[in-house]
Amino acid sequence: MRHVEITGKRLRLREVTVDDVDALHAVYGDPTATEHLPFDPRTREEVEGIVAEALRAAEVEPRRLYVLAVTDVEDSRTIGVARLHIEADHPHSAEIGMGLRPDHWGRGIGTDLVRLILVFGFRHLRLHRIWGARSPANTAAQLTMLVAGMVEEGRIRHHVRARGAWRDSVVHSALEDEWEGYRDV
Repeated sequence: MRHVEITGKRLRLREVTVDDVDALHAVYGDPTATEHLPFDPRTREEVEGIVAEALRAAEVEPRRLYVLAVTDVEDSRTIGVARLHIEADHPHSAEIGMGLRPDHWGRGIGTDLVRLILVFGFRHLRLHRIWGARSPANTAAQLTMLVAGMVEEGRIRHHVRARGAWRDSVVHSALEDEWEGYRDV
């Protein structure tokens, strides 16, 4: 298993553990935090399942799924989650996803988080393309990804079914040969 720990100025990414279930439930179970995500708020038991899946995925070779706890560098509290899923058919490309507790929104932490994920993917995993999809209504995520250096590629119509209705997704990506490799994350 490859142990992951990436540290920036304000955030650290590390492997999730069973001790993170309550902190991750504060994201996955919060209706505000999941408003633009393609699923309803999760129960604590569902979050336990997500953590168990992450622990199993960390043992698989080649590793395709990274579920990482997002922690505050100053006090080590878990404040969010980041996912990076390497595509099986295209092992140099990965999809990212993330969530932060709403009490940490509006301070640029999301941008720092995206930049740390890009550092991990490009520098450590040697990926060529990293992409993520967002709800068209999630303008905060749009700004976060653009400021972090991702490019808006376009819209996938009726991409996911969320909250009983079809929803489009807007795709953003970064390419290793275009990425600036932000030094100050």
